[in-house]
Amino acid sequence: MVSRVNYGDGLGVVTVTYSPGETLAPFVDTLAKATTRETRVILADNGSTDGVPEQVAAEREHVTFVPTGGNLGYGGGANRGVAALPADIGWILISNPDIEFLPGSVDALIDAASRWPRGGMFGPLIREPNGEIYPSARLLPSVGRGIGHALFAVVWPGNPWTRAYRQEQEPVERVAEWLSGSCFLMRREAFDSVGGFDERYFMYFEDVDLGDRVAKAGWVNVYVPEAEVVHIGGHSTARASKRMLAEHHRSAYRYLADRHRGVVWAPFRWAVRVGLKVRVSLLARG
Repeated sequence: MVSRVNYGDGLGVVTVTYSPGETLAPFVDTLAKATTRETRVILADNGSTDGVPEQVAAEREHVTFVPTGGNLGYGGGANRGVAALPADIGWILISNPDIEFLPGSVDALIDAASRWPRGGMFGPLIREPNGEIYPSARLLPSVGRGIGHALFAVVWPGNPWTRAYRQEQEPVERVAEWLSGSCFLMRREAFDSVGGFDERYFMYFEDVDLGDRVAKAGWVNVYVPEAEVVHIGGHSTARASKRMLAEHHRSAYRYLADRHRGVVWAPFRWAVRVGLKVRVSLLARG
């Protein structure tokens, strides 16, 4: 059982760094215009070698460099960052370091919480550098949608399973089943109630898993398009290395296997494992 702590109303920002390069300074500096609140920024560093996180922290009084002790992955690093926040922090913004914030965007997320008293996670509208909207508020992967998306997403991007999963529609404030981990706000109480990220996910699907567990704990995931950010790094899998492709599919298997346990589901787990291995091989060749 998670112990209850009476947190304050302060805002803490956690970003996981791993040699982030030139994106980190704009992340911190645009954040200053995204909220009128005082913020404490934690750089949860997973072993950077470029010296940038240390430099950014040294030049800004409200930024703290927190080495995690190794490359713990996204969820593990974020958990260490949240743990470093003091008890007066009741709001946590967790974000990639290659996000740039539009003015007022973080305040818009916090304002939305007053409209959603059981809101646990709040996600902004995320744009790509070319201005396109990234579908960051989605349905959970079901067996049918997951198989259809996995089989056809590359060769038939507009297939009905992918469209349903990605939830590409007019951006309006609404409940989502999960929100992109690249940038989101959480009530710290909600984060604590589920124990934060599941650190078995080194990369990918940690946000899907978190959104699912947050909803099962009685909270709501809310998409707030009034709040807008730009993801400078983008989401293109075309640039992904073979290792990242393998990691993505490993996490996908873990997510599905965790939700289909027992002897009855053993054939399904075997089929998913084999199918994902074949998909990784085909994508790597491509």
